[in-house]
Amino acid sequence: MKKHVLITAFAILSMISCSNESSAVNTVESMKTPQMENFDKAFKSLGDPQNRPTEEEKKRNTSELSDRRKALLVPASKELILSTGVTEAELTRKTGGDMSQIIVWATQIYLQKSDEIRKNIKS
Repeated sequence: MKKHVLITAFAILSMISCSNESSAVNTVESMKTPQMENFDKAFKSLGDPQNRPTEEEKKRNTSELSDRRKALLVPASKELILSTGVTEAELTRKTGGDMSQIIVWATQIYLQKSDEIRKNIKS
């Protein structure tokens, strides 16, 4: 009888632990701004069949994204950067319109905001 009680208690604790973990993940997702969600979706869209690297892009064998694939990320990247209060003129001045620099800057903002969300959840 003791075994059954212990096993049942362990199973209940495991389920509670798992449900708490998923609610924390849901909280992180729900705290993301719409701009962060769009940036997330843009990166995920790179895995869509029509957005995957072409054979020609694969032959170049570089770790850098092709201009075609960068162009998919730039609108969401700009949106995320502008949501921080940066003006369009400042964005252009700092990046010179270079797609790579825009994406890198947006990625830094995304990571910084994600860290802030995690810190808020922990406290």
